[in-house]
Amino acid sequence: MSLEEIRLEHVPDTHRVYVGLFRAVSNAGYLQSQLVARNSDFEYAFIDASSVLSRLQLLAAVYKALTVLLDGTLKTPNVHSEIVCSLSPSNNISEAYRRWGITDTTKDVVIVKVLFPTESRPQPPSASEVFSHLTEAVKGTPAPLTDAELAECTDWPKVRKYYKLNGAPTLDGKDDAAKTREMGLLALGGMALRGL
Repeated sequence: MSLEEIRLEHVPDTHRVYVGLFRAVSNAGYLQSQLVARNSDFEYAFIDASSVLSRLQLLAAVYKALTVLLDGTLKTPNVHSEIVCSLSPSNNISEAYRRWGITDTTKDVVIVKVLFPTESRPQPPSASEVFSHLTEAVKGTPAPLTDAELAECTDWPKVRKYYKLNGAPTLDGKDDAAKTREMGLLALGGMALRGL
C-alpha cells in the first residue's frame, strides 16, 4: 500500500497530488494539534472521511484549491487548508474546518499532499518519503481511496445536513444508489457555486 498519485488536467507537471485513506485512526487529536501548531512537517489536507461522498467530490476540491494556489489568491494559509475549505458550500472558513477537517473523534482520514518546488525546498520529497512519514505519524490502517471504501466511512445524515440536502425533492423516491449519485451532484454544485 502507498499513496496514490493523481494527475489533474491543466495543472503543471511541477505540482504533484497524492491521496490516501487511513481507517480506524486512533490519534486524530494529535494530528489536529500538529495542524493547529502549524508544524510544517504536517502540512497535509487531513479530511474527516465521514464528510466525503466520493473521489470525484474530493478531486473537485483539490482542483479548485490548486487553481487558487496557481492564481496566487489563496484565502487560507496554504493549499492543503484550501482543499479542506473547498469541500464546503459556504465561504465560512472556520465552519469548513469544523465540518471537513479532523477532530479528536475522527476515525477515518482522507489525506491529500500537494508537492511542488519552493524556494526553501526546490526538490520536494518523494511519494515514498511522504508515505513513510504518514505511516509513522498516523496510527491507523491504510486503505485504498475508492468510492466503495469511502461509502463505508460516510456519515450520510451529516453529509445531507452539511450540504443542506434534507428535504431535497430530487432525492425522493429513488433507490440508495440513485440517491447517492444525486447527493454527489448536489454537493458538487454547492461547492462550485460557493462565493457566487
